[in-house]
Amino acid sequence: MRLKITEIFHSIQGEGLTAGVPTVFVRLTGCPLRCSYCDTAYAFSGGEYLDLGAILRQVAAYGTSHVTVTGGEPLAQAGCLPLLSALCDAGHVVSLETSGALDVTPVDPRVVRVLDLKTPSSGECGRNLYSNLAQLRAADQVKFVLADRADYDWAVQTAAQHGIGQRATVLFSPVHGALDGAVLAQWMLDDRLPYRLQLQLHKLLWGEEPGR
Repeated sequence: MRLKITEIFHSIQGEGLTAGVPTVFVRLTGCPLRCSYCDTAYAFSGGEYLDLGAILRQVAAYGTSHVTVTGGEPLAQAGCLPLLSALCDAGHVVSLETSGALDVTPVDPRVVRVLDLKTPSSGECGRNLYSNLAQLRAADQVKFVLADRADYDWAVQTAAQHGIGQRATVLFSPVHGALDGAVLAQWMLDDRLPYRLQLQLHKLLWGEEPGR
């Protein structure tokens, strides 16, 4: 079993419910989507093939309990599913960052699934696999990345229509450099939204530096 890996690195989790927690990131290469605001386009190609054992050894070397498997789109590689299970078996607290365009049903139930539901400005809104929402559990998270007011209004409507907030944690995140976080915060306060504002902590710390 081999997977194509862009990078494995140790950093501070910048997003979601474990923001601020030291985490090992395993970034898989490749993605079938091309979102307008993608900040990891360097993971679309390149990388190197590593077998499962080599990945597990690199992760273990950091001595950190939390592991995030990300991309690209990690589920685009068939080896992602056994990798997730192997990381859980090794005792890690594992999360998966996925676009939500691919079926999450076969993902190991021990894994926290973070679905990035694509907003209109992404250009990939039509790729959302809404059947994934029925698979959500209380530990899962759904992220809406917002570039403008139209994205925000769409996200509010979509979250309400599908009852996402009753199934999982809803995160509203501004596109870095496109939508001011304070503006988004005020919209959420004005609308009394019961969701979480998310800023990308790693970008506040290190900017656009890869491997951070």
